Amino acid sequence: MGWYRELVDTGRAQAAWMLFAFFVTFTVTRAVTRRIRAKHGQARASAAPAEEGGLSDVYIGGVHIHHQVWGILMVMLAGLLQFRYAPDSPWAEVLAVIFGAGAALTLDEFALWLHLDDVYWGPQGRKSIDAILLGGALGVVLLTQTSPIGAEPERAGSALSEWTYFGGIGFHLVMAVFCFLKGKLATGLIGIVVPVVAFVGAVRLAKPSSVWALHRYGGRKEERSRNRFGATYDKRWNRVRDLLGGHFS
Repeated sequence: MGWYRELVDTGRAQAAWMLFAFFVTFTVTRAVTRRIRAKHGQARASAAPAEEGGLSDVYIGGVHIHHQVWGILMVMLAGLLQFRYAPDSPWAEVLAVIFGAGAALTLDEFALWLHLDDVYWGPQGRKSIDAILLGGALGVVLLTQTSPIGAEPERAGSALSEWTYFGGIGFHLVMAVFCFLKGKLATGLIGIVVPVVAFVGAVRLAKPSSVWALHRYGGRKEERSRNRFGATYDKRWNRVRDLLGGHFS
């Protein structure tokens, strides 16, 4: 069967279940939070308290429990059980689902634990969508790759082949570092797994607020960077973020 040939036999089944749980949990979570927000908005508009029952925020002892709390607990539980017992199928896939769902719940409130403030629906809340997109992209890349740095060369090979192999790894990791210095976090992280992505990100313009641009750009090149990553760039990406996460204001 295709499932066994492409996923189980190649050791990718756990990654597939983790990625599936990640996207499903994010989709359901955003649908729920948007519904709760709409209900509160309707209550404010009518100057009446929000309706009881149905979907609502969770409070324990008068404290609002954000869904990242459940996500952190799920990630910790899955990690501890995996490290301690390393179960075979199907329990390995179950832990992968728990981890993926927990990661989605946690990253969906990335902006909150970054700013230490409830900015879920504020402009800074778009950082949570960035974190979700990055986490999903890394999951897809890891699902399609057998190893972040490829297979280890045969020891029987020549010294030249080994130096070439490790030199190639070193080169693409350096390219990933260049991406980080240029303010391209997502490109750099994905580039650690897919070398060509790191190379493309490394040779292209840096973001104007990055360490690279602040220390190396000036004049025409700085202007090109600001034009490339200016208001139009932000507006385009904000439309994507708002489409995925809801309207931020």
